[in-house]
Amino acid sequence: MAKRPAKTVKEKAVKAALTLAAKQGWVETSLADIAKQAKIPLHELHDHFEDRLDILSAYGRTIDKRVLETAGSPDPETPPRDALFDILMERFDVLNEDRAGVQSILKSFCQDPKQAIISLPHLGRSMSWMLDAAGIDTGGIKGALKVAGLTALYLKILRVWKSDDSEDMAKTMAELDKSLGHAEQWAGSFGL
Repeated sequence: MAKRPAKTVKEKAVKAALTLAAKQGWVETSLADIAKQAKIPLHELHDHFEDRLDILSAYGRTIDKRVLETAGSPDPETPPRDALFDILMERFDVLNEDRAGVQSILKSFCQDPKQAIISLPHLGRSMSWMLDAAGIDTGGIKGALKVAGLTALYLKILRVWKSDDSEDMAKTMAELDKSLGHAEQWAGSFGL
């Protein structure tokens, strides 16, 4: 049996950041804390990340990759709305693995909205990938509107997920289904 490769510095730092966010809160977590928790020198952490938000961006890319691996190529037989529903629920399943850390980070965004605003372009890129995975065109102005719309929808559902402590995420699923229905109607009325 082949050995799994050792975790990279980035993987260690992201895991350490989420662990510390869950344990002591994201606001209280410094880069030095993350380096210590990850058992890597601070200067090496600096080689890979510009700041804490850069670590969150790396976490986002990790989530994207895991969701895209599961989603595979778009199935032309699956309606895009259904595919997008499955993809976004997979994303919430992945987030559940680090739930306490993510909740702490989201709480810190409420205390420091600048962090949330700086993170929006990263989230927009993620949502563009999710749309592509569902077989939904993201090119041109119409595509930009779809990405912006899905980003807003995702943020709305994220608020529901944050407080949904059910094992099957029933509240999250229901809100996602309802919101995708509204988005589909809205997009249809504007020819998107």
